[in-house]
Formats: sequence, C-alpha cells, structure tokens
Amino acid sequence: MYKRNTEMTQRTSLATPCMLFLTTRWMLILLATIAINVVAAGRGLSQSKSSNQPVLKIGSKAFTESVVLGELLSHLGRDAGARVDHLSELGGTQILWNALQSGEIDAYIDYTGTIQEEILADAARRGAHVETESEMREELAKRNILMSERIGFNNTYALGMREDVAARLAIRKISDLKNHPELEYGLSDEFMERRDGWNQLASRYGIKTRRIRTMDHNLGYRGLVHDAIQVTDVYTTDAEIQYYKLRVLEDDLQFFPTYYAVLLMRADLQTRAPEVANALLKIQGLIDPVKMSGMTAMVRLDGKNETYVAGDFLNTKLLMQLELPSNTLWAEWRRIADRLLKTTLEHLFLVAVSLTLAILVAIPLGIISARNERVANVLLGVVSVIQTLPSMALLVFMIPLFGLGAVPAIAALFFYSLLPIVRNTYAGLRQIPVATRESAEVLGLDSRSQLRMVELPLALPSILSGIKTAAVINVGTATIGALIGAGGYGAPILTGIRLSSIPLILQGAIPAAAMAVLAQWAFGKLEKKLVSPGLQPQS
Repeated sequence: MYKRNTEMTQRTSLATPCMLFLTTRWMLILLATIAINVVAAGRGLSQSKSSNQPVLKIGSKAFTESVVLGELLSHLGRDAGARVDHLSELGGTQILWNALQSGEIDAYIDYTGTIQEEILADAARRGAHVETESEMREELAKRNILMSERIGFNNTYALGMREDVAARLAIRKISDLKNHPELEYGLSDEFMERRDGWNQLASRYGIKTRRIRTMDHNLGYRGLVHDAIQVTDVYTTDAEIQYYKLRVLEDDLQFFPTYYAVLLMRADLQTRAPEVANALLKIQGLIDPVKMSGMTAMVRLDGKNETYVAGDFLNTKLLMQLELPSNTLWAEWRRIADRLLKTTLEHLFLVAVSLTLAILVAIPLGIISARNERVANVLLGVVSVIQTLPSMALLVFMIPLFGLGAVPAIAALFFYSLLPIVRNTYAGLRQIPVATRESAEVLGLDSRSQLRMVELPLALPSILSGIKTAAVINVGTATIGALIGAGGYGAPILTGIRLSSIPLILQGAIPAAAMAVLAQWAFGKLEKKLVSPGLQPQS
C-alpha cells in the first residue's frame, strides 16, 4: 500500500510538468506550421512581385448567380495575367461591401437596386440624390469605388408561389396576399432586413401576418415544393422558377426597384493593375437574362461546376481559349479528394490555433478565479455571456477588427473556447479538500509550489474535461468560418445547401463529425496518460 501511494504521488506531481511540456511542444509545432505557411506565402508573394504578377481578390455572395459571376470575373482576371483568389459565398451585401471598402476584396458583382437601397442609404439620408445610375457612380466614386455599366440583365426581387397553390387561391399579384393571412411565408434573412425588403413591402401592401419563417434563400424553394411554406422571395433570374413551375406574383404597386447587375471595383485597381481592371470591364453588356438564367440552371439543376460553366460561356461569347476543368468521373473523384484534404487542413488549423490560445489564456484565468471569489464572479460572468452570443453574430463582430479569412474565425472560436476551460479549471481547484491544502502548507510548500505540485495535478481531470469540451465545440462551430472565407468543412456544407446537394453537405458534415469524435477519443487517451490512476474514474 505504501509503495502504491508513493507511486501515485510521484505520478500526480509529474502530471503538471508533463502537461506543460505537452502544451509547449504543441505550441512549437503550431508555431512551426504558421512559420511554414508564412514563408510559403512570402515566397508566393515575392514570386508575384518579381514577375510583376498582380493579385486580384474577387468576392461573391451566397447564392449561385453571384458565385457564377464571381467565376466569370476570376477567368477574366487570370486571362489578363493576374493571380486570382475567389472568396465565394461570403454572405450578404454588407459583408461584401465592407470587404470591398477595406481592401479585403478588389471587385464583386452587385445590383443597382441594392446599391441604391442598401449601400448608399446613408447618402440618401444625408439628402444626396442617388436615384439614377450616374448619380450612384458619382457617390461611389467619392468612396474610391468604381461602378461599371450594366452587365445586361435585371434580377429583381419578387414573391413566388407554387402555380397550383396560387391558382387554387386565385392569387396573381402581391396585393392579393393580404386576403390570405393563413399562408406560411419563408423569407431569406437578408430580405427580411433590407430597406427594400419584407417590412416595407408588407407595409406598402397592407399584408398582416406573423406566419413567417426566416431561412436560407436556397431552402425556400424546397419549402415550396414540400408545401412547408406557400410564399417565398425569389430572384427573377432563378432557374428554379421555371423548373418548379412557380408563379411570380405581379408587383402591382411597383414596390421593387430595378436590379441591374453591375461590377463594383476598387479605384486603385486601375492604378495597380490597369490591364486586369480593363479585363474585368469586358463583362459590361455581356450577359442577357436568358443566358444568366441558363448558367444558373446548369449549376443548380444539372450539377455542373461553376468554374466550368463560367469558362465555357466566355469561350463561346468572347472566343477565349480558357482551359476548363474535366467533367469525367475520375476528375470528379480527384476534385473530391483534393477538397477533402484542403478543407481538413483548414479546419485543423482553425481548431488547433484557437484551442491552443484558449488553453494558454483560460487556465490562468481559472486559477485567478479560484483564488478570488469576487474576480471569479466577474470572469465567469463575462465568459458565460460570450458563450450565449449567437455564433454568426460573434463572427460578424470580428470582421471589422480582423477582416475576412481565418483570423476573425480563430478569434471567434477562441472566445467560444474560454468558458468550458475557465469553468472547469475553477471548479477543479475549488473542489480540492481543505485538509489537502493544509497538509501542503505543513510540508512547507509555498503558494507556487502548492499550485504546481498539488493543486493543478488534483484539478487536472477537470481541466482536461474542459479542454475536451472546448475542442468538440470548436470542431462544430468552426464550420461557420466558411461564411467569411476561412474555409474548413463549412465550405462544402454551404455549397451543398446552396445547390441542394446532399453529397456535398455530407462531404463537410461527416468529416466534421469524425474530427469531433477523434478529438474526444484523443483527449480521453491523454487523460489516461497524464492523470494519476487514483484520480481516474474506476470502471
């Protein structure tokens, strides 16, 4: 018995140094990985500078038409000699507009109605007259943003219903909806909040209903098909309108403005890369409504790749000779494997960096909280409030501070990881019996030695449990990073939702679930290695 207790004491006293060594080694590996990426990026940048190759960053919103238009711009930029980075499916108007102003992206496609009602709404409130396209160009030029001529099609908002439902209820125009308060509406989140969106529309038409569900734009069509909803907002060039035989309701009070597609581009691009800027302007007057709807249908309904569809259109329309991705089965499996490797590395990077930073910050905060009850009330309250914030909201809060990409996603994941680690560190230290602390004092150990040799080893099971919980939360929450260009498993999930493709969704969901299970298993093994047998739960 004495021998066993001695062995247990030795293992317990060695637990904290082992944990610190492991954390240090992990940090070194992480720093080495970051250094390698930075060096690689630096080499790529230096090569671009040495060969005078400009860098072009294109953005697109989270719907198919915008992604296809982003691919068109990407092809035009590459053909002009630029190294192109397409940040696709970045969310709504404000994310793209802020990214354009801050230089996170160089260009993207938007719509005149959106520019007037959303982007330049503050100018209208100041009394500026921004109704015509020339007035929009003048106002945007003051903000160092150039607006092209029309691309060639008008993609306005409208409300749509299934033809059979609309015929049965004799609904042909939007004003007819006020006579049917029983209808279920499924509206996109952006349409709900826009100045030219639902609230103003309902007020103009006198529609009074609370039967509204907010959902992704692309899911609205599936809701109509399955009769979960009866009315949704549509874009008039959406291929699903004809495919699902929908009735577009007449805007009899002329509420919606025109939404002609135009290119928005940073003015300094003409200075940095005039050939690239001129190449992008080739999109002016290039696409009529039928062609745009046809390209969207090829992607959403025929399952073709956006890069292929956009390149094929340019090869036909402008007689370009772009190399298109192969559509063979082998090529598709190759793309799936490449995507899986890429998204796995991106997801691991987001989780590893955010979790490591959280461990280094949260454990000291937990120790401080355990030593001072007043401080504990404040710290635990703050991290608890952070945990209650919606993940999308916290992610958006990070964008003004860190821009787009991995950094704001890591910052959001870091904050989400704090609560379980701080709370479990605090709880583990507070649960140590008073007699144990007094015994350590009798042995002549100072406070630091008590913490290192007695308290942390005894609290280690609780601390590791908190880290394990944070890791699993991080793996799941990291999927939303794709909304701001951080990549990871969220990218195929978002694309799958947009294209209504279950296989694409599974390409992100299954690996994310597997990584969460693997994290749970790995920390379980780590706990058995570091925690004394006497502190482990007995089977």
